[in-house]
This record gives sequence, structure tokens and C-alpha cells, in this order.
Amino acid sequence: MKRIGIFALIFLVLGPSGCGELRYSEISPDARDFHPRKIAVLPADVAAFPEAAGSVDRLFTEALTESRWFEGILGGESLAERLRKDEELRGAVSEYLEKLTKVKFSDPELSSRIGALTGTEAFLVNRVDSWNYTVLDDKKVGKVGLSITMVEAKTGKILWNAAHNRVSDYLIVKPELANMARGLIREMIDRMPH
Repeated sequence: MKRIGIFALIFLVLGPSGCGELRYSEISPDARDFHPRKIAVLPADVAAFPEAAGSVDRLFTEALTESRWFEGILGGESLAERLRKDEELRGAVSEYLEKLTKVKFSDPELSSRIGALTGTEAFLVNRVDSWNYTVLDDKKVGKVGLSITMVEAKTGKILWNAAHNRVSDYLIVKPELANMARGLIREMIDRMPH
């Protein structure tokens, strides 16, 4: 009996620390009633970490496909190709992202146009916040950080904002940042409203 009590105490103390939460997550009340069938993933903003280009877009598409929540997924790589060819879509996405970044305004007219041009009901805006090797508290670490915004295309409502990161220390062999990102993206997608 005493042994069971000790195990229960250990579980209560250590158990919650094993259940990771996202560093930041905000869900709109409107997300409860919104269940998109088709979703687009805008090419990730990798301006601060260009070496992450391509990897993040591919990994988001993989994670969304694995979730089996959506009938159609227009991934970042496919959408990037369409953006190169379709001037109207490129202009709408560029103007939408500029307003979202500079004045924190999700323009409903532009988001609706993006939805219509991509044939989707929602889209994700992704940003790479960190993708590097550094030293943290005298330890060599690999660090990957991402931010995601989910937008209802028809209305421009921001349904979900999240940010999270992963840090992995190493002595000699550097952890593969793409593998770290894969786990991070899956963790974030698991908490995404759908």
C-alpha cells in the first residue's frame, strides 16, 4: 500500500511535466463551429532563416496529410509554384500578408479572394522563428521555433494563433533541424482546431 502511495505521488509530481503545452496558443470562440474540408498552407516566412526554406513547407503538408482531417490540402510547395504563375493570387497573398504583418489586420476581402483562388476554406500562415545551432547555458543546442496563424478564408477571422519551439542539446553530433521541426509541427497540428 505504501509503495502505491509513493508511485502515485511520483506520478502527480512528474506526470504534468511530461504533458507539454505550446509556448503560446490562442483559439477564437468561432473555431468551435468551423470545420474546413479544404485548407491551404501559405509558403512559410523564412526571411530570418532562409536555410529552412522548403523543409518547413514540406513538413507542414506531411503533418496535415497524416492528420486526415481535410479532404484537400494545398501545401506550401504547391502553392509557391502557383504563386509564381498566378499574378492575381500572388498579389492577393502579398497584400494580405503585408497588412497582417504591418498593421495586424486580417483583411476579409483579401482572405476571401485567397480562398476563392485556391479553392480552400481556410489557410495557414507560418513563420520560422528560429532554425539554428547556438550555445545556451554553456550547452551546444539545436533550436527550431515556429508560429502558425489559421485564418477562415471567407471572413478573414483569425481562428488560431500558436507559437512553439524545440531545443535539443548535443555534444558532437548536431541534431537534424528538419527532424526537430517534424516533431514540433506534428505537436502543433495536434492542437490546431479542425
